[in-house]
Amino acid sequence: MKILKNKLLIKGLMYDAIGMVTMAIPLVGPFLDIVWAPYAANKMAEMYPGKKGKIASVLVFIEELLPFTDVIPTFTLMWFYTFVWNKAPKENEFVIEAEVV
Repeated sequence: MKILKNKLLIKGLMYDAIGMVTMAIPLVGPFLDIVWAPYAANKMAEMYPGKKGKIASVLVFIEELLPFTDVIPTFTLMWFYTFVWNKAPKENEFVIEAEVV
């Protein structure tokens, strides 16, 4: 699990960097975003399967198409949401409920 987490973080940082670089290219950058947005959305859905991944892929698609939003690290934020901020029990964890008498 730890290896998967690290690989997802590294991939996410790379995809965020690529998305930000397109903003730095004058005149051509906005047109590159038109190509990059669907690719980034597809990669987000592949990296994070399920309902959360689909929602994140829509958000990354919109973020890449809107002007001046390329600085938002969507992939990295999704990684933090999935592995740091999300308090839901994990797949291999179980919760024992005890009744206090």
